[in-house]
Amino acid sequence: MQLLLNLDVPDLPAAVAFYQQALGFSVGRVLFNGSVVEMLGAAVPLYLLHQPAATRPCPQSGVQRDYRRHWTPLHLDLLVEDLDAALARALAAGARQEGEIHEHDWGRLVTLSDPFGHGLCLLQWRGAGYDLVSLNPGGSDAHN
Repeated sequence: MQLLLNLDVPDLPAAVAFYQQALGFSVGRVLFNGSVVEMLGAAVPLYLLHQPAATRPCPQSGVQRDYRRHWTPLHLDLLVEDLDAALARALAAGARQEGEIHEHDWGRLVTLSDPFGHGLCLLQWRGAGYDLVSLNPGGSDAHN
């Protein structure tokens, strides 16, 4: 099985620029008459889908797309080599930091939102990363 990650955005060129500048993704392909851009650079391809604000995600839904800061049970966790450098790039590209950097036995974490209201976390492993938590049940809590 292969996992593909799709992310709705209201402004496709701005989203491509953000994910390139902030997180180091590169454009793979432009699809569906330019309404979808495949972003590469992670273990899973990220597809940015142009979906205007106030449109319905499905015909039966009473909700509309809203790109103000929102909560969803699914968010991006991006593992980086240097959290401080990655955070600086993300902020310069338009991300918003949502709290301080958290220090754990397994690593460091900071929560952000992209310019389109989607939550994301930057993580930097320390030692064995999450393996430290599974090997040491008494270690620090999970990342959120």
